[in-house]
Amino acid sequence: MTVLKQTMGLIGWQLISFAGAAMGAVASVQAATFYQQLAKPSWAPPSSVFGPVWTILYALMAIAAWLVWREGGWRRQRGVLGLFVIQLVLNALWSWLFFAWHRGALAFADIALLWLLIVGIVIGFWRVRPLAGAMLLPYLLWVSFASALNFAVWQLNPQILG
Repeated sequence: MTVLKQTMGLIGWQLISFAGAAMGAVASVQAATFYQQLAKPSWAPPSSVFGPVWTILYALMAIAAWLVWREGGWRRQRGVLGLFVIQLVLNALWSWLFFAWHRGALAFADIALLWLLIVGIVIGFWRVRPLAGAMLLPYLLWVSFASALNFAVWQLNPQILG
C-alpha cells in the first residue's frame, strides 16, 4: 500500500469517526445545561470532562479502524469494519435518545447494545492487529462507566427521563 493511500485512509477513517461524533454532537448542543439540571450520583463527573474524553476516544477509534483497514482494506476486513461503522451510529443515537429526546430507558438499551458491539469489535480488531484492539480498550472502559452512569441518572430522574 502506498504512503499516499495509507494517508488518505487515515484521513478517511478520521472523517468517518468524527462524522459519527458530529451526529451525536448535534443532539448534545444543550447537553451541559440539561446535564446540570439532572440529579446525579456522587461519582458523576462534571460535564466539562465529557468533551475532551470523547475527542481522545474518537481519535483512538479512527486510528484503530485505520490499522485494521491497512490489513487488506475494506474488502478483506468488511465484517469488523462494518460493525465499527454500526457502533458509530449507535453511539451517535445515544446522544439523541438521552439529551435530545430524554428517553432514559431507550438510551440505556442503546448503550448496552453499543457495549456488546464494542466487545465484539475489540476482539475482531485484536485478531487482525492486536494494537488496534488495544486502542479500543479505553473506549470500552469509558462506555462501561457511561452505561452505569446512564442507568443511575435515568433511575434518579424518572420525571425527566421517563
